[in-house]
Amino acid sequence: MSDAEARYYISGVCCSTEEGVLRKCLNSSLGTDHFSYNSLTSELRVSGEVAEERVLSEVHRAGFRARAVRNVLPEEALWTRHSDKVSTGTAALLAVAGLVVESAGTNTAAAHGLLFAAILIGGWRIFTKALGAVRTRALDMNVLMTIAVVGALSIGRWGEGAAVIVLFSVALMLETHSTSRTRRAVRSLLALSPQECTVMRDGKEYSVPAADVSPDETMVIRPGERIPLDGLVSEGTSTVNQAPITGESEPVEKRAGATVYAGSLNGVGLLRVRVTKRYQDTMLAGIVHLIEESQRQRAPIQSFVDRFARIYTPVVLIMALLVAIVPPLVSLGSFSVWFYRSLVLLVIACPCALVLSTPVTLVSALTNAARHGILVKGGRYLEVLSKTRTVVFDKTGTLTEGMLRVTDLLPLNSLSSDQVLKVVAALEHYSEHHLAAAVLTAAVHRGIDYRHLTVEHFEALPGLGVSATISGERYFLGNERLCRERVGSTSEVESAVRRLAQEGKTTIILGREKEPVAILGFQDTARGQSKESLFALRETGVRTLVMLSGDQESVTARVAEDLGIDRIASGLLPAQKAEAIRELRRSNGPVAMVGDGINDAPALAAADTGIGMGVSGVDATLETADVILMSDNLAKLPHLFALSRTALRAVRQNVALALGIKLVFLMLSLLGVSTLWMAVLADDGAALAVIANGLRLLSHKENL
Repeated sequence: MSDAEARYYISGVCCSTEEGVLRKCLNSSLGTDHFSYNSLTSELRVSGEVAEERVLSEVHRAGFRARAVRNVLPEEALWTRHSDKVSTGTAALLAVAGLVVESAGTNTAAAHGLLFAAILIGGWRIFTKALGAVRTRALDMNVLMTIAVVGALSIGRWGEGAAVIVLFSVALMLETHSTSRTRRAVRSLLALSPQECTVMRDGKEYSVPAADVSPDETMVIRPGERIPLDGLVSEGTSTVNQAPITGESEPVEKRAGATVYAGSLNGVGLLRVRVTKRYQDTMLAGIVHLIEESQRQRAPIQSFVDRFARIYTPVVLIMALLVAIVPPLVSLGSFSVWFYRSLVLLVIACPCALVLSTPVTLVSALTNAARHGILVKGGRYLEVLSKTRTVVFDKTGTLTEGMLRVTDLLPLNSLSSDQVLKVVAALEHYSEHHLAAAVLTAAVHRGIDYRHLTVEHFEALPGLGVSATISGERYFLGNERLCRERVGSTSEVESAVRRLAQEGKTTIILGREKEPVAILGFQDTARGQSKESLFALRETGVRTLVMLSGDQESVTARVAEDLGIDRIASGLLPAQKAEAIRELRRSNGPVAMVGDGINDAPALAAADTGIGMGVSGVDATLETADVILMSDNLAKLPHLFALSRTALRAVRQNVALALGIKLVFLMLSLLGVSTLWMAVLADDGAALAVIANGLRLLSHKENL
C-alpha cells in the first residue's frame, strides 16, 4: 500500500450483506488492494492518491453515506444524526393518516397520495441502497423490500405497501441503534486515554496534546488524573487503577521503575513518569486495534451463516417467482392471490436477522473480554474455546509465580559458595532463563560482584542451559541432561539432585570440562489463585488439565498434586512440548495451551488456541498467542471459557430463531394466512431479538 492513506467514516451499513454491496462497488472502482473496511468501527481506509470526491461518490453510489476523518472524527450535523428518526416518524404519521382516509372511503386519491408520500419519505434510503445493490449485481434485503412494495402498489395494496416501509424503517433504525452499542463500547475504551498531557519541558510544566508527546519526555500525573501515555515511573509513589488494561479489580501500587499504562486512573500520589510509547502505540491503543482487527478472524459459524444467507436469498426469490406463476397456470387460484403470497414470501426472504445473528454476538463477547483484561484475536478463537475440553499449562511462571529463590548451593570441589555464585551470576547475567533472576538476586544479597568477570563465547543451549568461557575456562550451566552430555555426571551429583527433587526443588548444575563444580537448588510457589482458578475452570466444562514442563518429574509432580492437575509431562524441550500438544489434539480434540515464556512459543502455536500471559510474557509469546491475559491472572481463564460457551450458545439460539421464524411464515404465506405487514413485523422482530440476545454478552459477569 502507498504511504498516502485517507480515512472515511461510513454510515448506513447495518449488516454483512450490505457490507458486501459496499465492497463490490469499491472493488470495481478502486481495486481490492487500495482500500480496507472495518465493519466494527465503520471506518474505510483508502491508500494511494485517490480524490476524496471520488471516494464519497462511490460510497454514495452504493447507497451509503461517507465523511472524511482527519485528525479526529468530525461531529455530525444535527440533521445527519437525526434524519432517520425524522423521516421514519414523518412516514409513520403520513401512513396512519392515509390509512384513516382510505378506511373512510371518501377520497381515494388523497389516501393514495398520503400513502405514497409515506413510502417515499420512509423508504428513500432503502430504495437508494437497493439501487446500489442492483448495480453490483447483489441481492440484499433492500432489493427484496423494494420489489415487495412495488408489487403491493401494482395490485392496489397501497396501505400494506406503506405499512411495510414504515415497519421496516423503524426496525432498521432500532437495529442501527442497537448494533452501534458494540461500536461505542470499543470506542469508549480509547476514550479513557486523555487527549491532553502535562509534560516537563525546560524545567516547566506544559499542557500539550498527548499525540505530540515523544518517548523519554517526562509527564506529570496528579492525584485523580487518568494517565495519557504508557511509561515508567521515575519519581513518586501511588496506587493506580489499571482495570481498563489488565482487568484487575484492585488498584496496584506504583513506585519508581514500575510500568504504568495509558487509560489507568492515578490514586492519591503525585507521579512523574518517563514516557515509553507514543499515543498511537500505547497498550490501550493496541487493545482497541486488536479488537478491530479481530473482525478479520471470522468464526467458522459466522462464515457459514454468511455463505448460507447468500444462497438462501436467491433461492427464496426464485421460489417466490414460482409461487406467483405456477399455481395460476394449473388453475389453483387467481394470479392476484398468488402474486400477493409471493410478495409475502419475498419479505420473509430478507436475510437481515440471519446475517446479524453472529457478528453482534461475537463482537459483544470480544469487547466484554477486553474489558476484563482478556484480549482475544478473533471470533474464531471463541468458537474453538467453546468446544475445548482439554487445557495444557506450562509450569514455571504460569501455574507458579516464577519468582524462584536459591535455597541450596552445594560446591562439589575446591570452589567456595561465593566463588560458585560469582561464576553462575556472570553466566546468568546474559541469560533470559527464569532462574537467572533468582541467581542475580542471591548474588546481590550476598554482596558478590561478578561484573568484572569477562564472559566470552556465550551460547544458549535451548532446553539444556548455557555455556561460556570465563577467564579462559569453559563452563556449562544447566539441567541434569546437560551435565550428562557435556560434563559427565557422578553418583554424588545424581544423589544430590534426587534429594533436592524429592523436596520439590528445581536444580541446575555448574560444570567444567569433565568436572561437575556445584549444584544449585531453587524453589517456586504456586500462584495465589491457581488452585481456585483450575477448580472454576472445570466448572465451565473443561475435563482434562495437563501440565508440561522442562523441569524434573518430581518437581512437576509435586506442583501437579497440589493443584489437582490430571496429567503431567516433564523434562521436555520446546519441540517436545509442541509434539505433546499435537498428540493431545489427536486424542482429545481441540486443545488450549497457556504459557508465558519464549520456550512456550512452539507449543502455543501448535495448540488450537494459544493463551499467553501478557505482563510476564515476552514479545515472541504475545505474537504467537491467540488470546492474551493482560494481568497474568489465571482467574480470568474461567471467565474466558464461560464467555466463549455463552457466546456460541447465543449464536446458535439466534440462528435457530431467525430460521425458525422464516420457516413458520413461509408456510403461512403459502397457506395465505400471513399478510405483508405481519411478515415484515415478524422478520424485523426476529432481527431485533437476535441483536438483543447478542448484546447480552456485553454484560456477561466474571466467574471469580
